[in-house]
Amino acid sequence: MRHARYLIPIALATLPVVSMAAPVAYTIDPVHSQVVFNVDHNGFSRSFGRLRITEGTIVFDRDDWSKSSVQATVDLASVDMGDASWDKAVRGSSLLDSDRASTARYVSESVEKRNDDEGVVHGKLTLRGTTLPLDIPFRVNRIGKTIYGLHTVAGFSAQVTLDRTAYGMTSNRNSIGTNVSVWLEIEGIRSGEASRTSDEKETTHAPAQ
Repeated sequence: MRHARYLIPIALATLPVVSMAAPVAYTIDPVHSQVVFNVDHNGFSRSFGRLRITEGTIVFDRDDWSKSSVQATVDLASVDMGDASWDKAVRGSSLLDSDRASTARYVSESVEKRNDDEGVVHGKLTLRGTTLPLDIPFRVNRIGKTIYGLHTVAGFSAQVTLDRTAYGMTSNRNSIGTNVSVWLEIEGIRSGEASRTSDEKETTHAPAQ
């Protein structure tokens, strides 16, 4: 027994160390993140547009998704429909009304895990001054180092459908569909590593020699 006080600490020290994951914060990268939407155009086709995320943060816990969260801001004035006149019309007061409310904002309230790669974010979207609950199904694509090893990236894909009239966009019902399909392709850079983004841009987007 006299050796027990020496043997027990040694035995404990040789036990395998269990690594406990913790929530990790990622800054949304606006360069590699996309908000793409489409809406019916009088039954002839579906018109596509893009919007820019100006800032946002994703907190993700691999082991406990309930500890995860997301918040993001979208610049409504950035809408790109592929035509200047059309862009102006969509920014107008009858649709996005970006002069009055220049941004849309999504803030999560909880994150639900469905399987190893898929889940649902439960939160609220504020658009044109109206805040409504919005659940967004999403998929975790990959979390890892970039090919240059400069920083760690978390990538997600999501798709959701919005009723534009619920946010006050009630005009042009005869020509513009009510339901708007939205696709989100999001990359977040692990916090503390975001300052290195510009270095990688110079490398990845440099012209071939």
